[in-house]
Amino acid sequence: MVAQDSLEKRELLMVEARRICVSVPATTANLGPGFDCLGAALQLYNRFTFELGEAGTGFEVAVSGLEAERVNRDPRQNLACQVMSQLATKLGRSLPDLRLYIDLGVPLARGLGSSATAIIGGLLGANALLGSPLNQSELLNLAIEIEGHPDNVAPALLGGCCLSATDANEQWQICSVPWHASIVPVVAIPDFELSTREARAVLPGTVSRADAIFNTAHLGLLLRALETGNSDWLRAALMDRLHQPYRWPLITGVTAVQTELLKTAAYGLVISGAGPTLLALAPANQAEAVAQVMQAAWQSAGVKAQAKVLALDTQGASLT
Repeated sequence: MVAQDSLEKRELLMVEARRICVSVPATTANLGPGFDCLGAALQLYNRFTFELGEAGTGFEVAVSGLEAERVNRDPRQNLACQVMSQLATKLGRSLPDLRLYIDLGVPLARGLGSSATAIIGGLLGANALLGSPLNQSELLNLAIEIEGHPDNVAPALLGGCCLSATDANEQWQICSVPWHASIVPVVAIPDFELSTREARAVLPGTVSRADAIFNTAHLGLLLRALETGNSDWLRAALMDRLHQPYRWPLITGVTAVQTELLKTAAYGLVISGAGPTLLALAPANQAEAVAQVMQAAWQSAGVKAQAKVLALDTQGASLT
């Protein structure tokens, strides 16, 4: 429990600073067989700046950057603002009047964890504004509760590659997964969206024992492949039977990308999160060539896309 005088001192310091900046990385979830439990942070960011306003000015939202015009500026509808209000209500506290500036670098509804950045950004911002009463573990549990699953919010907050599972008491245990420096993530982002709700709607309610065993084995192999950089293991490990076979048909032009990628040195291709962004893992010296092939293949299928060679973000969300 934080002493009240200590809390008031921290709140006073925050008021004097008048400005809090939170940077949250994009994430790629599932990585093939790691459905709803495995995710990695990428060096692509949304930034949230909280600036204290004069008393009585209320709560204002301004947005800049990628697809800024599509973000709701109504504090009652904006996800980061909703999360802030949830945290304040949970703590029985009130947020000060402020302006929230959002600078977008993560595409919306593309399978790169844009909603997770808003959840983490809102939680960290509100927690700081209220004197930091919650620790990192408490913030993470609240983020998982809001998001519904940990595969995006865990790496967005913690950085790196994270495997998430519950223990016998239904408490989340988050395991950091070593990622070999020779493995480079390459994303190809199309100019169309695919909602998580639509991507989940096509999944079957049950799976066969054979498919469950298949994914268990391949997830285990993937964890070792990511740690060691073993290319043979990685090529085999990225296969999945739980979600991707049902989601591939939702992604326009994906067959062209799959076909062309087989001609490259890439280890494999998976759907990033719920899609439609595609993620390839490639050797460092071939990553740029893989990106060019992915972008060109999608464009040949009539889909405008942008491919990016990224790196793993190992820091996670940062607050300054």
